[in-house]
This record gives sequence, structure tokens and C-alpha cells, in this order.
Amino acid sequence: MRAPTVRALGWLSAGAHLLSAGEQPTGGDRVLSLGRPASSDERLRRSTRECLLAVAAVRAMLEDARADVDAIAGERTGLLYATAAGYGASNRGFIEGGGGIHFAYTAPAVIPAEVAIRFGVTGPYGIFLGGPPATLRAIWQAAIWLESGACDRALVLAVETFEECADLYARAGRLLRWPLVETAGCLWLEAGGGRLLFESTRGRGHRRASAGDGGERFSCQPLATLHRWRQGDGSEPLELDGAWRGEQARLRWTVGAPELRG
Repeated sequence: MRAPTVRALGWLSAGAHLLSAGEQPTGGDRVLSLGRPASSDERLRRSTRECLLAVAAVRAMLEDARADVDAIAGERTGLLYATAAGYGASNRGFIEGGGGIHFAYTAPAVIPAEVAIRFGVTGPYGIFLGGPPATLRAIWQAAIWLESGACDRALVLAVETFEECADLYARAGRLLRWPLVETAGCLWLEAGGGRLLFESTRGRGHRRASAGDGGERFSCQPLATLHRWRQGDGSEPLELDGAWRGEQARLRWTVGAPELRG
């Protein structure tokens, strides 16, 4: 498979400065929250927090690319969404009857749908549920679309929120890596050079891939690795990996590193 070009990355991460320094949150707080993004857009007034974070991640991506909305609008832009926990808060709110959550917001599809509506993205789309392997599959699918000509650009969106369900995650105890770090990211890919390889194995004995920054981000972890890679000179070969529920997945650019455009 031909490797795609990394055009831009929009990145929102709670406690980024804290985790980059290798420190731990104080006061026993095991969830680092991004809060609710401010928005002056009246159309987003009733949107859930996770939808607002997704929209903010796309806007950050456009800023990183120095592009306007018209650059991604239309049927030649594909959209892929990955999450493990991004719809947990809305489901809990709906079940418990507090907060006025509408039923439609309990579906994972509502988050990429909100992005598609706000930015006019009408090309192919896909949804991947799970941890890091879900995002790696989304990137792989984006590469397939780009190589086949199904789209000219593909956006890989991942959103993870934890604050509203912090007490539920606390019951998982040692099964999770702490702290849980709320993150939203959107990756802009275009056709490029090099080769891309996806590998996946299942079975016991696979250890969780190292987060590298002391936090647990679920599906956003591969984008965290890519973000750190871009903060460097981007010249080293790039390998993204992750584990989830018995699956160990790896995505490798096997001929050089992915081309960067900005």
C-alpha cells in the first residue's frame, strides 16, 4: 500500500505540559479533562462536549495546514472516525435522564456527522470503534481510499472523553493506565510516496503499547505518537502501534518516513 502524505494535524490534549514533563496530576485527579470548548456558533448550542471537541480539532487542523474550510468541503474529502469512549458521556446522560441529552447523541456516528455538517464534508466515511488499533485501521483505510482515487484527501478524527464517567473508569482499577487524558485529534492525509504496512495479531501475552507520555488516551494514542514525531524533525521512520482487548496492531511506513506538507 502506498503511504499517504501527512498534510496537517489538529491536536487538543488535556494537561499536555504536565505529561510532557513526566509529572503526575495533583490532588488525586486521575482524569485530565479538556472541559467544554467555547463556541460562538449558535448552531452548536445544543451540541455535546465531545462534538464540540471534534469540531475544535478540525479547526486546529485547518490552522495547522494554513487552509480554510473550502479546502476540505465537498465530496472529494473522506472522513474516518475512531473512538472507544467518546460517546460514553452522552449515553450515561441519556440513561440517567439528566442534562437533556437527545437520543441521537448516544450514537457514535453523531460526532463525525456533526463535523461533516459543519465543514461540508460529503465524501466517503467510516467509523471504527475501539482503542489504538481502531485508529490504525482508520489510517489504513484512508490510505486505501487515497490510492484507489475514492477521495483526494482523508480526515482521520479521534475523540476520547472521560470526565463524565470518571467514577465508572475508577472501578477498572489497575486495568487502566492512569491518568486518563482527554484528547481530540484530526489528521489530514493526502496521496504520497513510500510504502505503508499494517499488521495485526490477536491472543494473550500481548502487552499494551507504551503511551510514551504517562497517560491513557485510548484511540487517540497513535495520533499522540504522530504529534510527537512531527514536533521533532520528522526524519525518523514512523511506526504507530497499540493494543486493545487482546489485539496488537502496528502501522509502519516501510520506505522512509511519511512526507510532511504544511
